[in-house]
This record gives sequence, structure tokens and C-alpha cells, in this order.
Amino acid sequence: MQYKLDRGSHSVYSLHYHFVQCVKYRRKALTNPLVVDFLKTKIHNISETYDVEVLNIECDKDHFHLLFSAKPSLDIPKYINTIKTITSREIRKNFPEVKTMLWEDTFWSRSYFIASTGQVTLDVLKKYVENQGKYASDEEDQDKSD
Repeated sequence: MQYKLDRGSHSVYSLHYHFVQCVKYRRKALTNPLVVDFLKTKIHNISETYDVEVLNIECDKDHFHLLFSAKPSLDIPKYINTIKTITSREIRKNFPEVKTMLWEDTFWSRSYFIASTGQVTLDVLKKYVENQGKYASDEEDQDKSD
């Protein structure tokens, strides 16, 4: 199993996440390419502050997907809340026409989706973990026969 590993002073890790955020009531507020570019730029800027590597951001009319990698010390809820707060405020400020699409001036839905992702599938990882006991008992059998 081959991972792209990051290193800290006392750790080795590979942490990747998939984050999805919807506009409140799934309003189609992300149709203007200028708004989308602005959103992506703001997310990149916020991510630099949190020492997060943005792997990809893509938008649909009513939500965006963000793939990112981070250090184990990242406070994920704080990072997500910062993205939601700053992008909401700045989009409404710089693109006042968006306000007409919103409900009570709220841009993002309170809920979101986040999942940890890996460089291998969950099934491959399960097999790897299951086989660890098998390898250990094979080595013990080999030691006994020597």
C-alpha cells in the first residue's frame, strides 16, 4: 500500500477530506462565474491561513465541493465555520444582486457534509487490516518451524 505521506515533528500522516456546502434552501446563487471565481479565491485564501492544501474546488448552481488535505491539528469545525462566515459576508457585500436570491439574508445552509477520504478504497483498507493478524500468525508458524 503506497501513500503520499506528510510529516510533522512527531507524526507521519495522510489526511484528505471531501466537504460539501449548500446554499440555504438550495437557492441557485452560484450561477454567476464572477461569484464562483470569487468564492474559490476566498476559500484558497482562508485555506492558506489554516495551512490547508486545497486539492480541488468545484461549484454547481446551489452548492460547492471542496477536496482538501490538512494536518492532524486542524480544527475542522472552526475551518469550515470560517469558510462559511467569510464567504457569505464577502459574497453578499461584493455581489448585492445575490441577496435577491436568498432567504432572510442567509447565504449558506447550517448543515454540511464532510467525509475523510483515502488514497485507497475502504474495502482495500479493510482487507489490509484483516490480513495483519494472518501475517503475524504466519510469522509465528515460520519461527516455530525454524
